[in-house]
Amino acid sequence: MTITDLLTLGLAMLGTGMIGGVIAGMLGVGGGIVIVPVLEYMLRYADVPVEWRMHIAVATSLATIIPTALSSTRAHHKRGAVDMNIVRGWTIPMLIGSLAGALLASHAKSAVLTAVFGVVALLMGIKMLLPMMDKIRVADAVPRGITGGTVAAFIGGISSMMGIGGGSLSVPTMTMCGESIHRAVGTAALFGLVIAIPGTIGYLFADPPAAMPWGNIGLVSLVGFAVISPGSMLTAPLGARLAHGLSRRALSAVFGIFMLTVAVRMLYRTISAWHW
Repeated sequence: MTITDLLTLGLAMLGTGMIGGVIAGMLGVGGGIVIVPVLEYMLRYADVPVEWRMHIAVATSLATIIPTALSSTRAHHKRGAVDMNIVRGWTIPMLIGSLAGALLASHAKSAVLTAVFGVVALLMGIKMLLPMMDKIRVADAVPRGITGGTVAAFIGGISSMMGIGGGSLSVPTMTMCGESIHRAVGTAALFGLVIAIPGTIGYLFADPPAAMPWGNIGLVSLVGFAVISPGSMLTAPLGARLAHGLSRRALSAVFGIFMLTVAVRMLYRTISAWHW
């Protein structure tokens, strides 16, 4: 790889991190929806075996969510948009689910996971986009106890497997349980941190049966983390400011479009993975 190639690769990673940071702050997600596909593509230049590119992209994306979620959470917390009651009830099961998800994903094929997540993202995106569905409630309040713990563990596990911060699932879940969109987004930003830390630990201790590129620990690329993280931390507060400048309907529409984009990408990847 030439110096020019390295510079291009570095700028691409930095730009990816900056875009991911805006998305993280505005929608309460970790930016993995941008980071994962770009990083997966770029890993071909590091001679990473094709069967492990997605695993490294997911693991590294999850690691970059830690500083991004921290920056985004601070911005939302200053505006009083983090519901600490929900955080206290969901944190432990979400931590457990995230760690379990990372351990499972390090040995799993992604086709089934992307299919499930694509369908869920499609349904959630439709829900957020259609005005007549704003009044849909599955509960009067965000669930606690065993039910809430099960929901939190599921969100943590699936998010960890996909290298995302959890907002893709936790925001629609909380809004359907009566939480305002702004507080759901702010709370989801903190959940990104709850998911990313144990998930990253799980990926760091993974033992893939293939030679990993220089700078990797387990499935996490330290090079990717070092370049992408600064950009995402820089722009996450901007995303939070944009979120609080939008109306409830506008923010719901933005999130709905985001979710449909996730669905198309996940379902396309699932179809592409099948051997016809």
